[in-house]
Amino acid sequence: MRIDIITLHPELLEGPFSASILKRAIDKKIVQIVVHQLRDYSKDKHKRVDDTQFGGGAGMVMSVQPISSIIDKLKSERSYDEIIYMSPDGLRFNQSHANQLSSCDNIILLCGHYKGIDQRIRDVYITKEISIGDFVLSGGELPAALVCDAIIRLIPGVLGDETSALTDSFQDGLLAPPVFTRPAEWRGLKVPEVLISGHAKKIEDWRYEQALQRTKALRPDLLD
Repeated sequence: MRIDIITLHPELLEGPFSASILKRAIDKKIVQIVVHQLRDYSKDKHKRVDDTQFGGGAGMVMSVQPISSIIDKLKSERSYDEIIYMSPDGLRFNQSHANQLSSCDNIILLCGHYKGIDQRIRDVYITKEISIGDFVLSGGELPAALVCDAIIRLIPGVLGDETSALTDSFQDGLLAPPVFTRPAEWRGLKVPEVLISGHAKKIEDWRYEQALQRTKALRPDLLD
């Protein structure tokens, strides 16, 4: 998979891709992350990428020219499954979306800033708009990194145990059940007997019931 990220602040994306699972996926060449500085595609002599709004109002708008220039260039080099705009008014990102995107070959993530991007870019190029929640951030870089993390960990070969991602919260519409490790007793608190019973069916049933109870208590909306 190749993910191209268009941003005004490439430095904000250095940390997330320089450690842990994402770095290993890049090092193993399972995924290629290419970060593009949008200002490099501006034809303005001062490398401006924004302008005032038509109709007036507070806040600047990211201009058509530099965004269209870089997307046109990328599309001339390869085909893209999705061109995604990270926006607070986009579709609320969830595990189902991550599953779908993890099967793509090439994706573009456009990080917004200011009051957003010129609507004509959204109309002409954008195939999907994604939000990570009902709040506004300074830019789309952190949401883009979160989306990349959610997608990349699902790609075969990224995790040490490929079945691990299949038992994560939300994969079956429920939160994950409680998990335990050694020691079997700590400060008088014991691991549930069923988990050390060796009885696979009972363990599976216990985990499902615990997941259901946890979801009812913490995220009843998931059961609607």
